[in-house]
Amino acid sequence: MKKKRQSDKVRPVDRGRIETFGKVLKNRTKTAGQPPGTLIHVGEKQVENPIITMIAYDDSQFIVRTCSDLQECLPFRETCKVVWVNIDGLHDIPLIAQAGELFGIESLTLEDILHTGQRPKVEDFERYLYLVLQMLEFSEGPRGIEREQLSILVGDGYVITFQEKPGDMFDAVRQRIANSGAKVRRHAADFLAYALIDAVVDHYLSILEEVENTIDRLEAGLLENYDRATFESIYTLKRELIILRKSIWPLREAIGSVMRDDFAVIGDGVEPYFRDVYDHIILVIDTVEVFRDIVTGMQETYLAAVNNRMNEVMKFLTMIATIFMPLSFIAGLYGMNFRYMPELEWRWGYFVVLGVMSLIVLSMVRFYRSRQWF
Repeated sequence: MKKKRQSDKVRPVDRGRIETFGKVLKNRTKTAGQPPGTLIHVGEKQVENPIITMIAYDDSQFIVRTCSDLQECLPFRETCKVVWVNIDGLHDIPLIAQAGELFGIESLTLEDILHTGQRPKVEDFERYLYLVLQMLEFSEGPRGIEREQLSILVGDGYVITFQEKPGDMFDAVRQRIANSGAKVRRHAADFLAYALIDAVVDHYLSILEEVENTIDRLEAGLLENYDRATFESIYTLKRELIILRKSIWPLREAIGSVMRDDFAVIGDGVEPYFRDVYDHIILVIDTVEVFRDIVTGMQETYLAAVNNRMNEVMKFLTMIATIFMPLSFIAGLYGMNFRYMPELEWRWGYFVVLGVMSLIVLSMVRFYRSRQWF
């Protein structure tokens, strides 16, 4: 993890960040009453036109193409050991339906692909394995940690990935595939699926480093700034950690299922690699839980400090009011308009009363000091 930077200052929170940060549930009113397997896109349209990219490879060849139609990918299934088809953009229903026809994907799987915001899971359909996970990206802008659904289908000799928009964390995987001596070139499609999942999980750790830096900045300024912006920053960070936990925790169960169960498309030689991914997920989950505890403690510290400051103010005001109570009594007593008040005729009466008031004030201040009330 990165070290704490003392020079960092707490940045005021953007109020729009609290209002727009990722919803827990997507709007699913469009699917209400529809039969199972109905292809309806649930989520935001992230790209104008879907982008289809294909990488086909084996021990001796490596081919990269941007396709205008999925039909162009089929011939490479016969000539290459592994074909990786990536589709950016999920709003094109006919394209998703065509993928189902060409690769034999069940309608229920296609429905889950189109319904963004799915809980991370794994489903076995004998011919292929369907995995859902969340790709996360840390943003300094108002949206905080952004989520994007990634659907992975692993079959005999092919991997299909469905993303909501272009841009991912798979560049390192693509570079490894381009290297003729890389281990991924010697393995089947199940190893490629492992490499993609491993890249996503490793990116979780980089996001946690950014979260830790944010926590460090808040901790550095927590004892100096007890304003509303500090509290809103802590609240927003806590909410982000909750969404982060929701996106990662179910992935532990999904990868654990890949390790334990006997899936036809996952070879025995790849299972140890999934165990390594599982260990990384446990590390991520433990780190998220630690950060949640730290942020909760910061929130409690902030509230305790605000309450303590309010108590100090109330104590000060109470002492002032207590000091002025006897002074008000004396002033009120001699402010009464009775005709016969002997002290009113004294030559030094005014100064004596002022002296008595001063003596009362000094006596009460000394008493408060002896009790260490201020």
